[in-house]
Amino acid sequence: MNNEGTPDYKKAVITLLYQLADDDYLFSYRGSEWLGLAPHIEEDVAFSSITQDTMGHANLYYTLLEELGEGTSDALSQLRPKEERCNSLLVERPNGEGYYKEAPNYDWGYAIARNFVYTTAKKAKIDALKASSYAPIREVAMKISTELYYHQMHWTTWFTQLCTATEESRSRMIAALQEVMKDAGDLLSFGQSVTDITACELIESEAAIKERWLAIVTPTFEAVEIPIPELPAPIINGRNGQHTDDLTSAIETMSEVYRSDLAASW
Repeated sequence: MNNEGTPDYKKAVITLLYQLADDDYLFSYRGSEWLGLAPHIEEDVAFSSITQDTMGHANLYYTLLEELGEGTSDALSQLRPKEERCNSLLVERPNGEGYYKEAPNYDWGYAIARNFVYTTAKKAKIDALKASSYAPIREVAMKISTELYYHQMHWTTWFTQLCTATEESRSRMIAALQEVMKDAGDLLSFGQSVTDITACELIESEAAIKERWLAIVTPTFEAVEIPIPELPAPIINGRNGQHTDDLTSAIETMSEVYRSDLAASW
């Protein structure tokens, strides 16, 4: 019984859409900071393309929220304060020390580990959305699936290569993976709205999605002979609006141009 059409159902749909949209929006922003900094030009182009695709995925979710009366997609992505964001902790973490405009000292190993974990988790979620009781979400999941197939393949290839290339690259990837997993506790969580979201049959349960994620990553971890890391209990849960100051500075940077003229048509 999903109570489709009731106020509680609409509230659950909106809550889930914010989580999906904010995840892809922040993940895309962190990817954009790598523009011009990737190890070689072909990767710079590929990474930029994936980042642009992911921003498009966020826009699909924000547009659904706009259609539900939550405000314009631009305002939802640019103007909401930290406390209203529902992204996971993993995507708000900076790429490393420094600033992308000045002396960026980013860690490529961390980027690959984060992108691999995030993209495989996203794959598990998208597959779990394909039987959603809310038709617009089902349709968006189908659209995203095609591009996500290539994103997952790209980051899995990088992850595998760096975990098996040399002793140094392997040790650095293991260290990077450990850092990534510290922030991954809320990645497959729906936070305090879990009961409402699953009762409305908008997506599969957290446990079912975790099983999907394990099925996706197991062949890769077996191939590189690294134990599958445990998803820890959340340090803080971004699904409940709990975030770090890293998100505050990210929002300020992301919305700087948009806030400069709120009446402009972009």
